[in-house]
Amino acid sequence: MLIADDMPCPTRTIENVFIPMADGTRLAARIWLPLDAEAAPVPAVLEYLPYRKRDDTRARDALNHPYIAGHGYACVRVDLRGSGDSDGVLRDEYLPVEQEDACEVIAWLAEQPWCDGSVGMMGISWGGFNSLHVAARRPPALRAIISASATEDLYVDNMHYMGGCLLSDNLSEATVMFACTSLPPDPAIVGERWRRMWSERLRESGLWIEKWLEHQHRDEYWRRASVNEDYSAIDCPVFAVGGWADGYTNAIFRLMQHLDVPRKGLIGPWGHKYPHLGVPGPPIDFLDEVVRWWDYWLKGVHNGAMDGPMLRVWMQDSVVPNPAYDARPGRWVGEEAWPSPEIGHREYELAREGLIDPGDPSRTSGAVSVSSPLSVGMAAGKWASYAATPDLPTDQRNEDGGALVFETEPLDDPVEILGRPELDLVLDVDRPVAMIAARLSDVAPTGEATRVTYGILNLTHRDGSARPRPVRPGRDVRVTVSLNGIAQVFPVGHRIRVSLSTSYFPLVWPPPEPVVLTVRTRESRLRLPFRSPRSEDRELRKFGPPIAAAPLAVTRTAGGEHHWRTTNDLTTGGTTLEIVDDDGEYVIDETGTAVTRSTTEWFGFHRDEVTSARGETRTLRRFRREDWDVEVRTRTVLTSTMRSFVLTAELDAYESDGDRGPRRVFADSWHREIPRDEV
Repeated sequence: MLIADDMPCPTRTIENVFIPMADGTRLAARIWLPLDAEAAPVPAVLEYLPYRKRDDTRARDALNHPYIAGHGYACVRVDLRGSGDSDGVLRDEYLPVEQEDACEVIAWLAEQPWCDGSVGMMGISWGGFNSLHVAARRPPALRAIISASATEDLYVDNMHYMGGCLLSDNLSEATVMFACTSLPPDPAIVGERWRRMWSERLRESGLWIEKWLEHQHRDEYWRRASVNEDYSAIDCPVFAVGGWADGYTNAIFRLMQHLDVPRKGLIGPWGHKYPHLGVPGPPIDFLDEVVRWWDYWLKGVHNGAMDGPMLRVWMQDSVVPNPAYDARPGRWVGEEAWPSPEIGHREYELAREGLIDPGDPSRTSGAVSVSSPLSVGMAAGKWASYAATPDLPTDQRNEDGGALVFETEPLDDPVEILGRPELDLVLDVDRPVAMIAARLSDVAPTGEATRVTYGILNLTHRDGSARPRPVRPGRDVRVTVSLNGIAQVFPVGHRIRVSLSTSYFPLVWPPPEPVVLTVRTRESRLRLPFRSPRSEDRELRKFGPPIAAAPLAVTRTAGGEHHWRTTNDLTTGGTTLEIVDDDGEYVIDETGTAVTRSTTEWFGFHRDEVTSARGETRTLRRFRREDWDVEVRTRTVLTSTMRSFVLTAELDAYESDGDRGPRRVFADSWHREIPRDEV
């Protein structure tokens, strides 16, 4: 990444300002300003997160906010109520009070002497979510937003559930927030009250996964923070950004389709990262795109930011399967509208002989059945790639041994797709609660199978996730399985493969009983969103190489470890996936704070016993200076029976005092059994 040494506006940084809320709560903010902003006010850009501006996001903030401020903006990074150095307790994600606070923050920003009254809001993940939420509340000073790696439907496209199935990332995200909300504010910012604030958080934040498991359907709990309940509530311009290796790209298609405001969509090959930090690459000069967006909508500069297609995506070329890529080969393509009138459909029938052209009389009809082992899914990778470990799917051939497989003959011409493939299936299952996992793969002439995209459906949710209903065994049921959106080229000589399985653990939790699933061939079809290459794609404006402000100065004091390992114990029949994301320890030079952060996850099962599925996570978080040494440890375990999810958790907090070593200052534990409800 290039460093922007010479920016238009010299800037200064205010380490902390407390923004007062109407109820007396104070939210902590870090601010980057042009030096002359008081004399020549500028628009403000808000990023609003629970992830601790003082330490956790400091490195990313150092790249982003000085750059944007250096182009004539007041950048303001605010800790949510109950997080970082802000007052209060954070009790769940995306609560109404979070959005109400944001509206107050925006009003406060607009009134500051260094602000000209115009405010933009941006963020990735949580910050992308709440940018959409706040836009739907229409605070008067908010002029435009940038939402990256986020969704407008909290149930359909988040890390909790997918297709009505429970995601293992529900446990992973709960672990992240369990650790994050249990951490203290920094006494260098809040003073002597830090212990009281910490104690309040430890006692009252709670175990969020309990709530998430109690709401297994798309009920009011999820609808309250889903702006797709009323797209028309958003009346400001929206720039929606994501990556094919992320878990949120489907929302970009829906936002482009349903919003009635000026809007742009951008999808690259990236995982859960801003595009200038994007892995797999190529990363782009995203901060230049950000400044162009703000210049256009906050300053009224006619810079062509809205020219070109509504949606730009990275059309991926074929690659060999690998759990990590430095870059994905491909090219940028554009669509003027979404849904695009330029994209058609190519259909294949699922037949005993493979994927065939509809109506081909030479092929046979009938039925084929499968009951997949729990090992199908161990090569699936993460629901969303965080680029910290090799978390992308590997060769699908082992997975396909436990699945129904349908594939084309070698292609005579390349097939290019853009959008969401769909499977229309006629099925019979022998249990009232069942799931189907569908994978679309690119099969090379040498046999390697690279997963292109996939979809999951809990068959009790076949008519929607608000009111699921059991399947009647022995009766055919017609379902549509929507696969995740993708842009992909299948080359000449390769095959297109569809694989269907009854489990996909640990990406999704298995059903309560083993299932035999029967597919009626010749009545079931694959529908691909077919796109022809276009010459105008070559005329798209080029993205430059990534540029950002100078990186944060840190001193590494202990190495980390990142790995993804599967163990098969042939004696016991146990299989375990271990994921280690250990950052070691580093010191933030400008604050003198040593940061330790480590998370380990284990997902396993015993032979093919669906009730043996188990997930466990442990975290360690520590902050250390001469005057301050605190540590938080968490452990969460999720198992299940046929009728319930079983949840246990532990939280321990420590403070070290000189030579006496760590002293435990808080401990709590949880044990809950939560009934399964058609999941």
